[in-house]
Amino acid sequence: MVGLAGPLERAVMEALWAAPGPLRVRELLLRLNEAAERQLAYNTVQTVAERLFRKGMLQRTLDGQAFRYGPARPREEYVAELMLDTLTGTADHGAVLTRFAEGVPAEDARKLLEALRRRAAGERGEH
Repeated sequence: MVGLAGPLERAVMEALWAAPGPLRVRELLLRLNEAAERQLAYNTVQTVAERLFRKGMLQRTLDGQAFRYGPARPREEYVAELMLDTLTGTADHGAVLTRFAEGVPAEDARKLLEALRRRAAGERGEH
């Protein structure tokens, strides 16, 4: 699983996940600079987008003379994979999972429990 190297990569991914579709670097730059404390340069955003593309985090399509970049997969899928990688990478992942479950807010715990029930029913061939 590829992680995000820093706050700028995370900001680029968040902006693209929030966008209605793939963006050109200039469009991405405008979105990032609206929320940034400091103004980013076009070349900086282009470099980060290319790096994320090489990592497999972004897809790109040629649109005239420029590329449009979009997420290679949804935020939820990426975050879930990060969580699973972290969990399975620990020696005592049962204890970590228990601690996680105990710390989840009540509403999230209900959603998690329902997902686990659906999974258990599906594995037994019930739906």
